[in-house]
Amino acid sequence: MSLQDDLTAVQRCLDDLVRSVGRLEQQVGPGLDIRRVGTDTDHLRDSVALLRAAAPALPPKQRPEMVTIPDTPYDRSLWTDSDDEGLGARDRHAP
Repeated sequence: MSLQDDLTAVQRCLDDLVRSVGRLEQQVGPGLDIRRVGTDTDHLRDSVALLRAAAPALPPKQRPEMVTIPDTPYDRSLWTDSDDEGLGARDRHAP
């Protein structure tokens, strides 16, 4: 999905939320709690509008650079000074 598609989906969900809060207010009646929920939905609506306005300024998502890992075995001399972690030293046996 593109950024614009995501913003449109968020806007649709927010519109559904505003309608649901309106229906809830009709059922519950006026009060501090329902007014607070309505105010929160208004803040969300403003925030999404600001995000939508800033969206063209956002850089496009870049894919990370691919790193090719060769199939050839590693040079064993790289590990001559280390033990096999968790397996103990080569010249000793586990109890």
